[in-house]
Amino acid sequence: MKTVISALMAGIIFGVGLALSGMVDPNKVINFLDVTGNWDPSLMFVLGGGVITTTLAYRFIFAQGKPLFDDDFHLPTLLKIDSKLLFGAILFGIGWGLIGYCPGPAVASIGFNPEEPLIVVVSMLAGMLLYRKIAKA
Repeated sequence: MKTVISALMAGIIFGVGLALSGMVDPNKVINFLDVTGNWDPSLMFVLGGGVITTTLAYRFIFAQGKPLFDDDFHLPTLLKIDSKLLFGAILFGIGWGLIGYCPGPAVASIGFNPEEPLIVVVSMLAGMLLYRKIAKA
């Protein structure tokens, strides 16, 4: 139960951070990618802040030996770059660039203006279910 509550709290903190930084607005992302037009560099600072915070926090967290609410860290075991990873990254980037939403901001945006992000989240879930069906076949 502690694991579920800590995951929920992490998700809420992440969502609040996205909202406070303005990253739930898809126009921020689209304007960041529009380097020849109405370029908005603010996403670069949000991403940079995330990278710096994560780099420092990971060193501290891994030094503890184990997570607070679990017995082990759950780290990726596959360390090679394969075609599935590349295709998924390309698909993610295209979708993010076209509509300005990635999964976190799409879910967080549902609380502000639910019509558009709800379509994104439902489509994302449908894609995940479709992948599971295809991957099993």
